[in-house]
Amino acid sequence: MSREEYKVIEDKMKKTIKVLKDELTGIRAGRANPAILDKLTVDYYGTPTPINQIASISVPEARVIMIQPWESKMIKDIEKEIQKSDIGINPNSDGTVIRLIFPMLTEERRKELTKLVKKYGEDSKVAIRAIRRDGIEQMKALKKDGELTEDDLKMAEKDIQNMTDKYVAEIDKVVEQKEAEILEV
Repeated sequence: MSREEYKVIEDKMKKTIKVLKDELTGIRAGRANPAILDKLTVDYYGTPTPINQIASISVPEARVIMIQPWESKMIKDIEKEIQKSDIGINPNSDGTVIRLIFPMLTEERRKELTKLVKKYGEDSKVAIRAIRRDGIEQMKALKKDGELTEDDLKMAEKDIQNMTDKYVAEIDKVVEQKEAEILEV
């Protein structure tokens, strides 16, 4: 089996991890994380533009995100976009900057968020296992076509399983870190 076929399988698994990390970034954990604004865009001269490209975003305190648009006329548009989003925080504006103040998470909300994080982790594991299954099926097809020997097939299955184990362990680590972040008081 060529290195190229392994690379395709591994790339798919890496993309699954990246998608998981992106999903988890959107979950607010009681502390201010500018990444929750990454998916929000504002109409900037007719073009949907990410907020971080039209304003400076900073975290002056653990639970505050400060957004300072480069053009003051953009404040209203940014405020509207934040209110429309599913962030769940109302923006406070003084006319020059917008502040997002994150409330402390209740114990109940923390538990809900950890369940959500675990669900994302499980969904990612299912995706990794599906990639493994497809990879092994691909190898069996190559054996059937006479391109692989029985020993090559066994070796390929073992290699794909090792790759799967590696990425499932990485998912566990990412989920564990996010849960710790959420449960941190």
